[in-house]
Amino acid sequence: MTLQELDSIGFLLGSTYRRVSNLFAAKLKEYDITPEQWGVLYYICAQEGMNQKELAAHAYKDQPTTARILDVLHRKGLIRKEIDPHDRRAFLVYPNEDGRALMQKVHALEAQHNQEIAELITPEHMEQLSQLLHELRSRLEEA
Repeated sequence: MTLQELDSIGFLLGSTYRRVSNLFAAKLKEYDITPEQWGVLYYICAQEGMNQKELAAHAYKDQPTTARILDVLHRKGLIRKEIDPHDRRAFLVYPNEDGRALMQKVHALEAQHNQEIAELITPEHMEQLSQLLHELRSRLEEA
């Protein structure tokens, strides 16, 4: 690997994401949930009754990955699935009581984690970073 490859935007974004995610994963360990599972559960709680395709789009994951995460969340007793009355081949996903309770606990932990990460750079840089990443993601979605 060359030094130029280490400075590529993809490498920088990926390695930064992994470090931030690994720190969050360590904090989530006691709750027996991964950052990926938490992200999907977050969207399930935020907008109950989405189908797998909608969840995948919101969580920026492919459908097979989303299906695996949903299976894990279902086995852990955090969500329930109901047949979609408009499409008998699909199902709608809802959090159950345990899923909502876990989301409440972990949402506070995630907010604290975000604050700790934000404190590593100036508020101005954090605002710029957020704006730039949103713009980049938006343009990539358009492409």
